[in-house]
Amino acid sequence: MALKILVADDATFIRDMIKKQLRDRIPGVEIFDAADGARALALFKQNDIDMILSDWEMPLMTGEEFLRNVRSSPNGAKTPFVMISSRGDRDHIVKAIQSGVSDYLSKPFSAEELLRKVYKQLKVLGKLPSSAAPRAATQGIAAASIDVLTAGRVEAVAPKAAAAAGNGSAALLTGSPLLTAKPVVAAVKSTPKAQAQLRFSDNRIFACVIREMSLQLMSCALQRTEKLPSLFEQAVVDIDMGEGNGLARVNGYVHSIIAGENRPDSSTVKMVIRFVDNDAEKFEVLSKFISQM
Repeated sequence: MALKILVADDATFIRDMIKKQLRDRIPGVEIFDAADGARALALFKQNDIDMILSDWEMPLMTGEEFLRNVRSSPNGAKTPFVMISSRGDRDHIVKAIQSGVSDYLSKPFSAEELLRKVYKQLKVLGKLPSSAAPRAATQGIAAASIDVLTAGRVEAVAPKAAAAAGNGSAALLTGSPLLTAKPVVAAVKSTPKAQAQLRFSDNRIFACVIREMSLQLMSCALQRTEKLPSLFEQAVVDIDMGEGNGLARVNGYVHSIIAGENRPDSSTVKMVIRFVDNDAEKFEVLSKFISQM
């Protein structure tokens, strides 16, 4: 019988990337996908799902709400559930552990990280295909593992759950079950002062200056390094909201990258990150930020 894996994420780009990797490495896998927790729950109830990969910040129904519904169903108590999130702070992960996740995958993630998590859960189920051969682990993969935080013992963090839930980083954008209204296209604005941080897989982090921003994309400038991101590479953008308001976290990918100056030894590069989230709350916060730029 074919493996059935459910993928839930409000970003089409992320879902498509996950589906491609799974189909390329797991022969005969049957994949169901949903853009929000409510649709994901409906698919789970309608199909005999072996494993779930779910974003934590989704519209209509968050990943946490989706997980609680899965765990309360007769056939979902032991279904492997891998949380996918752009939030990597310890408090957030501890809270997810308390909710019942099986493992954790931090955005942005590489194909190797994704497959390693999937293979791990399929092995627990006794359904790991004989043809599945995990590639070498990429740098930084351990940082996204629950085992590192709990030393393999989930109960070790249980007494700290209440404190962890109240110590989350201020003003981080999270998913919301709010209405999914279509975003109004905001005019692109420029500023020489707004700061952001780009996070890529393998723990690569780049500080950048925002040049232009709309609800669909961000143009920024950053220092040239030996290992620059590549086109279409998955990225998480942490935007400094200013005035002690914390960070806004948005998922995207590298849309374009060019030299910052008209010479081969340019010390800067200009990069465009196109956003992939479809979250009404994130659009609202970004709109407010853009209006103040």
